[in-house]
Amino acid sequence: MEKILTVTEEGLKKLTDELEYLKTVKRKEVTEAIRVALSFGDLSENSEYDEAKTEQAKVEARILELEEMLKNIRIISDDEIHTDAAGIGAKVRVYNKTRDMEIEYSIVSSIEANPLARKISDHSPIGNALVGAKVGDTVKADTPSGVLELEILEISRA
Repeated sequence: MEKILTVTEEGLKKLTDELEYLKTVKRKEVTEAIRVALSFGDLSENSEYDEAKTEQAKVEARILELEEMLKNIRIISDDEIHTDAAGIGAKVRVYNKTRDMEIEYSIVSSIEANPLARKISDHSPIGNALVGAKVGDTVKADTPSGVLELEILEISRA
């Protein structure tokens, strides 16, 4: 049985856009690179051909991966995003007691995560600690840089 992935509308769009790009643009680019490499002749010493074939394999593997993901996706609707407890689709403002600073995170699925944009996976150390927590709760997140103590100040829809 395949694992059902819960994503936001934004996450679904990101996946479908990537799949469309790979199928319509990247495939053509790789096919052209193979065609050009073949024109160089002897394949036994043709590094351009080897690189293009490797790239083709990566593109095709990613296309299959995305198609499988999209078969097993469940979109979380706005009605399912609750502000009484943190979960996927929620924006959580916390006070980091360990570092003495306020920060806001959006909790998303692992395929939507982008730590630089403060979109953290529900399976990441901080995301996992926040899921289910309510305003006023203090949670501890065991991160690679140490344990963080986070007080939940506000929960809203992302």
